Amino acid sequence: MNLGSGGGGADALARAMTDASLAERLALASRSIAGRLVFTTSFGLEDQAVTHAIFRAGLDIHIEVVTLDTGRLFPETYDLWAQPEERYGRRINAVSPDRSDLEALVARQGINGFRQSVEARKACCDVRKVEPLGRALVGAAGWITGLRAEQSSFRAAVPLASQDDGYGLIKVNPLADWSQQDLVRYVTDNAVPYNPLHDRGYPSIGCAPCTRAVRLGEPERAGRWWWEQEAKKECGLHLVPTHQIQEHSHDQRA
Repeated sequence: MNLGSGGGGADALARAMTDASLAERLALASRSIAGRLVFTTSFGLEDQAVTHAIFRAGLDIHIEVVTLDTGRLFPETYDLWAQPEERYGRRINAVSPDRSDLEALVARQGINGFRQSVEARKACCDVRKVEPLGRALVGAAGWITGLRAEQSSFRAAVPLASQDDGYGLIKVNPLADWSQQDLVRYVTDNAVPYNPLHDRGYPSIGCAPCTRAVRLGEPERAGRWWWEQEAKKECGLHLVPTHQIQEHSHDQRA
């Protein structure tokens, strides 16, 4: 199976991935998508599992592993970054914000101006994450992520693979149907290194100023941009098709 960039090709890949293991799903993607594949890791538990599967199977000859270094990550995240590089003898390439854009943002907002409004926060995410992601995906035919449907109501419709019209490529989410229990079991069984913040109540980890530990009973992503009232905790990297947003809109109300 060799897929073009059409939605039908993505649907076929998703069907083929359904009963496969994580390593098999990644291998299917690497064989099926003609062109450059990019996996973007933010070093969360999901991303660590995918990184392990890619490196252990030697799939990094087909899949480039990159991270968006926002400049405001937790010290624990930077320490974790080094661990898979040392364990597997591979490099995880960094894509950083454009210097001029970042300097202009800080001059306009102040260093922590993202707390002034949702619009200000999204402007910060655009400079530190969205624009660098666009550069990381230039020329790519496939984008691999660590998204899981269980992470939030906004992500509940995440498929194993789909056509991403915004970036003009096939987006592959090999953990889309995994539960938290599935994920923890995989990480434990394979002794995958993970961020110690997960053991301190941080199920979802982003930039340090924008992430807190969650409280008992809170959703997994409640600790992201916790000062905001809206329920959709997203930075703009992952855009869901309009019809999927409408189908799940009743779950997204504050």
